[in-house]
Amino acid sequence: MRSIFVRLHRWFGIGTALFLFVSGLTGAIIVWHQELDALLNPEFYYAHSTAPALPALELANRVEAADPRLRVTYLPLGIVPGQTLQMRVRGQLDPATGKPYVLDFDQIAVDPGTGLIQARREWGALSLRRLNLMPFLYEFHYTLYLPTTGNGIAIGVWLLGIVGIVWLFDSVIALVLAFPSLKAWRKSFAFRVRRGGYTLAFDLHRSGGVWVWGLLCVIALTSVSMNLERPVVRPIVALFSNLTPDPESNPELQATQPKGAASLSRERIVELATAAGHKMNLRAEPGATFEFASLHLYAVGYFEPGGLYADGHLGNAWTYWDARNGREVGGTIPGQGTAGDIFLQAQFPLHSGRLFGLPGRILVSFVGVMVALLSATGLVIWFRKQKARRSTAQRVKAGQSALVQ
Repeated sequence: MRSIFVRLHRWFGIGTALFLFVSGLTGAIIVWHQELDALLNPEFYYAHSTAPALPALELANRVEAADPRLRVTYLPLGIVPGQTLQMRVRGQLDPATGKPYVLDFDQIAVDPGTGLIQARREWGALSLRRLNLMPFLYEFHYTLYLPTTGNGIAIGVWLLGIVGIVWLFDSVIALVLAFPSLKAWRKSFAFRVRRGGYTLAFDLHRSGGVWVWGLLCVIALTSVSMNLERPVVRPIVALFSNLTPDPESNPELQATQPKGAASLSRERIVELATAAGHKMNLRAEPGATFEFASLHLYAVGYFEPGGLYADGHLGNAWTYWDARNGREVGGTIPGQGTAGDIFLQAQFPLHSGRLFGLPGRILVSFVGVMVALLSATGLVIWFRKQKARRSTAQRVKAGQSALVQ
């Protein structure tokens, strides 16, 4: 049985090593993507003026009035003093063509005191320019920039989800192989640093993996949960727990909107969401609106200014609203719902380390480096053993030739 596990570990490891190396390194970096992005691109984060901030809803209206080609889709409602308001935008429909205007940006940084746009960029653009570097790494981490098929399947997301499944199984196999003898269990935790070279590489791979094994499994599981939530994870979780239907699967929202049908204003949606939040005794006022035009849906998140990621919590509360009639069509309150709901809520906070605040992010960044290290040392071990096997085969072949002569 051990020989079978060795072969499985070898081929699982070889098949996933490059993907895990890249994901580990990029993951270790993007844990700090906001801080690093602000360091690289201060014009995107810090306002030029010191004028009193205008209301966020008014700023969005000013931006749209100044450039009728665009529509604000994501709007933070709370303003952090001294910082810009970062909005997401899309192209409005061009009356002449009936198609959306083509914009070369989808994110803008607005000075809250003047309403002027300080900077623009396309989030996740395939570019290593300073302005695009952190969004590039973030996008690359889970998509590899592989294309999406005609039926909407994101190849990179699926591929990394499958890699996560293989990695999860391989982690169990690796733990079994790391303890060949119960009597010599201490060796599986030791590092022979003085020996150096191949011996140290072997210990870093085996013992290093043992020390962080539980964390590796958490990262592997959560990566599968986020990449393959709808096609794989939700159906599996639903076998053990009821799941609250999400608004995106609501058939009423997916129905074709009649021509000329108007959507409610952001202001009205915020009014409705504020009242709903008070009824639910939520700890924060509405902190952002997100418009899903294709679903005629508004999402409203509840958090303090700058608190989008809800460090130290399972996430923020969100309510969902039909943009045509203002009817509430769903909501998510962290820590509430079925066991399956809470399990799904925990996936991103666990994967990013934000569930445990700053210490959690430091730990996840360290684990990302360890994933890259384990992948690299695994390949070193494989190359070394492959070379030894070839040398042995050549000696055997030479010996047989000598006997024939």
